[in-house]
Amino acid sequence: MLTLAVEERAQIDFEQQRRRYFPASLNRIPAHVTLFHALPGDELPSIEQRLSGLAAATAPFFVTVHDVRKLGRGVAYALQSKPLAALHAELRHAWLPWLTAQDAQGFRPHVVIQNKVEPAEARALYERLAASFRPYTIEAAGLLLWRYLDGPWALERQFPFPRR
Repeated sequence: MLTLAVEERAQIDFEQQRRRYFPASLNRIPAHVTLFHALPGDELPSIEQRLSGLAAATAPFFVTVHDVRKLGRGVAYALQSKPLAALHAELRHAWLPWLTAQDAQGFRPHVVIQNKVEPAEARALYERLAASFRPYTIEAAGLLLWRYLDGPWALERQFPFPRR
């Protein structure tokens, strides 16, 4: 899996909410912004090479946390960013032959803080968060490549965006 790394302050906030609202027995990865759910392990060298080059050429950029989104059985924060959309489109184009149907479809970046709960519980959290929500901006700091370990996920490699 490939995710977007965000500034430490935002990551801490998202992770605290995820620990509070996500069922603990199902919470096997920190709060994250998924870019691609599944990438082929046998292509790891070329994936890492592309990510190294892309990250090295990308300065940190801003992402707007623009809304609270209902997931049916959970809640997420919806994100918007032209640089993020462009980065995703570039990788999607390069990797299209490898992508699963889920990864080849439209990109709607978000951070899930609750999932797999009863719809009434999700609705209550959504209403509580949406009542006081105001859009805000966070900084994208790099890319994170993860490996699935038959349950939990392990961080395989980080690709930071250099400060210029």
